[in-house]
Amino acid sequence: MSQRLKLTVAYDGAAFAGWQSQAHRNTVQDTLEQAFQKISGTRIRVHGAGRTDAGVHALAQCAHVDLPDRRLSPERWTNALNSTLPPAIRILRCQFTPQNFHARFSATGKLYRYRIWAAPILPPLEFGRAWHISSPLDVDLLKTAGKKFVGTHDFAAFAANRGKKEQDTMRTIWSVQIRRSGPRIAIEIAGDGFLYKMVRLMVGAMTQVALNKMNVDEIVGWLKSGHADGSRFVAPAKGLYLVKIWY
Repeated sequence: MSQRLKLTVAYDGAAFAGWQSQAHRNTVQDTLEQAFQKISGTRIRVHGAGRTDAGVHALAQCAHVDLPDRRLSPERWTNALNSTLPPAIRILRCQFTPQNFHARFSATGKLYRYRIWAAPILPPLEFGRAWHISSPLDVDLLKTAGKKFVGTHDFAAFAANRGKKEQDTMRTIWSVQIRRSGPRIAIEIAGDGFLYKMVRLMVGAMTQVALNKMNVDEIVGWLKSGHADGSRFVAPAKGLYLVKIWY
């Protein structure tokens, strides 16, 4: 009988074309599946909690696999995988779970963090880790815009097309918290679920307001109507981190 193993995975998204498996095999999911095959000698499918885009990072992505047996303990799987995987991917922990656990469908909420470096010069060690905005950014306006997203809304105007139309675009955002420390700005968004590129479109709209390029009332209008009346701005992938998944 197969045994389900839950993985908590961290990765630097800069080196990969996103999470989801693709023909060229340069994705996080593909790399994990290659590691499992190398260790076990058999093809094992990895199921992730969400499909992060190319360049998006994860501090605690969640996934599960069905193992053919319990030959290795969770601790040994953690060590074996980390000795096989490239340094840009690390398994933080493994644990056996009941068969009814599903990394994606059992999730009840997610927390994302978006990092901005608001200063004229971007330090080299922040390259690929934060969105560099050199123009003056009004953090009070950023916070005002962020508050408009809290609650249950139709986020159709804050979703990109993945190839097929989303059947349900209603989502609940529990909180939008913004902290500034010198040039570092962290935007943390927690909610029950997120549409394709939703966080990046939300941050894009918030920063346009903070740069006085957009009125905060436009965000309210888009949430009420379910569609964007003007052009939308997508924040770069490199500033986005999947921080936590609740079950």
